[in-house]
Order: sequence, then C-alpha cells, then structure tokens
Amino acid sequence: MALNLPQKQLNIKKGVDGKLCILDRLRRKFVALTPEEWVRQNFVAFLIEDRGFPAGLMANEVALVQNGISRRCDTLISDRTGRPFVIVEYKAPTIAITQNVFDQIVRYNMVFKASYLMVSNGMEHYCCHIDYKTGNYTFLKEIPCYGDL
Repeated sequence: MALNLPQKQLNIKKGVDGKLCILDRLRRKFVALTPEEWVRQNFVAFLIEDRGFPAGLMANEVALVQNGISRRCDTLISDRTGRPFVIVEYKAPTIAITQNVFDQIVRYNMVFKASYLMVSNGMEHYCCHIDYKTGNYTFLKEIPCYGDL
C-alpha cells in the first residue's frame, strides 16, 4: 500500500506459515507484515534516511508499565545520554488519527516524559513538542530532522 512517505526498499519475505513478514531493522528480525507494521517500518526508514535520526538511539516495541498494566510503546527514540526523547505511535492507514490516539501516546508519555510525541498512520503525520517548564505543547508543521530538535 502506498503511504504519504518517501518510498523505501524494505525487506519482505514469506514466513514458514506462508504469511508475509517484514524485516524490522531496529529489532533485527522478521515480524508479521500487518498494516500497522507497514507504517512502522516505512516511518522508521523515513526518520533514519530522510530526517537523520540515529538508528542506534531507536527501539521498537519498548515495554512500559502504566498503572500496573504492561504496555508497549511503538517506537522510542533516546537522546544521546540515553533518556527518552521522542515516542512514536503508529496506526494502520485505515485508522484515523483521533483524540483517542493522542490520549494513548500522552498516557505512555506519563511514564517516559519525552520531549516530542509523533503519531502516524502512514498518511497523516503529527509531531508535538512538550515544554515541561511552561506546561505547554506545540504542534510542528512537519516531522523535523533529528539535528533540529
């Protein structure tokens, strides 16, 4: 499926069960190719190749515990000291980016306290900067380059 992202050459193969799998370059393994995973892998490639995000500071499916419940953050990007810097939430292209999606990532951020939140369904992309000193947040016009953050 075509996304609103630069087209990337991704590694896709059939798994032993005959279903398609895609290489997750951050986890270094093949995972089931779902619509949400398609968005994740394309967005991660975009961040690394087009926006200069260091792959070594990125991780997919990062575990967190929120109110005693185990959850997983889709992508966590650390700063150079290892602290959470950006968290990203993905949805399938057919899933609208709604207030519920933002509520979900904000809940995750109560644990991580990252400075930037990104949400993408592959068609629409949002990036929000949180200023903890003032308690304000600002939506950026586009997904920024890592060096500009």
